[in-house]
Amino acid sequence: MSTSLAAPGTLLLQRWNGLQSWPGGRWLFNRFLAWKVPYTASIGAQVQVLRPGYCQVRLADRRRVRNHLNSIHAVALANLGEMTSGLAMLTGLPGNVRGIVVHLAVDYFKKARGILLAECTCAIPPITAEQTHEVTTTIRDAAGDVVACTVIRWQLDTRA
Repeated sequence: MSTSLAAPGTLLLQRWNGLQSWPGGRWLFNRFLAWKVPYTASIGAQVQVLRPGYCQVRLADRRRVRNHLNSIHAVALANLGEMTSGLAMLTGLPGNVRGIVVHLAVDYFKKARGILLAECTCAIPPITAEQTHEVTTTIRDAAGDVVACTVIRWQLDTRA
């Protein structure tokens, strides 16, 4: 199958796996992801681990993602959670299934400061008809404290 016709998750996983053996491969993958998904790139998060149904993303605390309270902005955290969920979900979907976010909820537990690590593990249900599936991403600070959790509802359907 040509990568130009591959499902988005398949293409991302191929790029990730193909670049891992290169020096700077993770950096190259993150540049590729920024090109494919410009809005997600706005927070500057970096994928650390990616495999079907699992993703770990790191976000550095920088001025451009801060709010007036001197912590990472709530919407930057929502973006981080959605990005992590999306990579875990899309790379786990079979090639004949498409997914789109239809709902996003975020719970904030404490001010987010310093380096953050977002993690999402999702089991992909069997998909034979249109359905929704919720996926949770947990965002922790360097001390391991949960600063936020996102719950993303995905609409999943087989391609016609």
